[in-house]
Amino acid sequence: MTLPRFYCPVEILAGQVLELPSAVAHHAARVLRLEPGDEVVLFNGDGGEFTSVISRISKQGVAVIVERHVQVERESPLDILLAQAVCMGEKMDWIVQKAVELGVTRIQPLITRQSVVRLSGERGEKRVSHLQKVVVSACEQCGRNRVPEVLPLATLQNWLGAQAESCRMSSGSLSPDACFMLSPFARKGLRDFKHSSNISSIILLVGPEGGFTRDEEAAAMVADFIPLRLGNRILRTESAALAAVGAMQALWGDY
Repeated sequence: MTLPRFYCPVEILAGQVLELPSAVAHHAARVLRLEPGDEVVLFNGDGGEFTSVISRISKQGVAVIVERHVQVERESPLDILLAQAVCMGEKMDWIVQKAVELGVTRIQPLITRQSVVRLSGERGEKRVSHLQKVVVSACEQCGRNRVPEVLPLATLQNWLGAQAESCRMSSGSLSPDACFMLSPFARKGLRDFKHSSNISSIILLVGPEGGFTRDEEAAAMVADFIPLRLGNRILRTESAALAAVGAMQALWGDY
């Protein structure tokens, strides 16, 4: 049976008695209905995890005894930044959750011309904060001890302008840092790059429900993003990113 895992963004030391943060304590006591003596696993994002035992549950909170630090990592050797156009509600949550399970390292939410969802200012900050909580929950579930970052919301135009040095191709072959843009109009698929065995870092750009405009695709190509097609079928945005990440992990990651 898998032990419950909780993210506690505080300093954790073997041998200490630790009061769990209020939200974590509520989840442990009220949702999972754990009891004193139950074993749990804590992680704080700094690497590894801590085996612990619940020592007290009361109205004041939940305390655990931290037993030992286990230096275990479950990160892929492939660094993937998923640049995903913001889509509606639960679709975006689903993409972020599953992307974390698949090993994505960072997530960049983007606003594009055909984005159904329009966010800015405080609403944008709240959405990013919400998505970061989705990331944490996914890490607790899938066993990751490093927490991917959800980057601040940006427009596609501004974000592409900052990628000038990130994407490079030399002599028609991929460099260790590769940038792909999913497009149903692309001529090449991942099979055309399967012999590029030196890939260690990828930026994957995925459009919204209505896709990118032709001008947006052209701007991405100017920034050296490589158009990539996923088979002969047009995938929904919530399917496209996850299918691509899974295939990339098979080619260059830990699958």
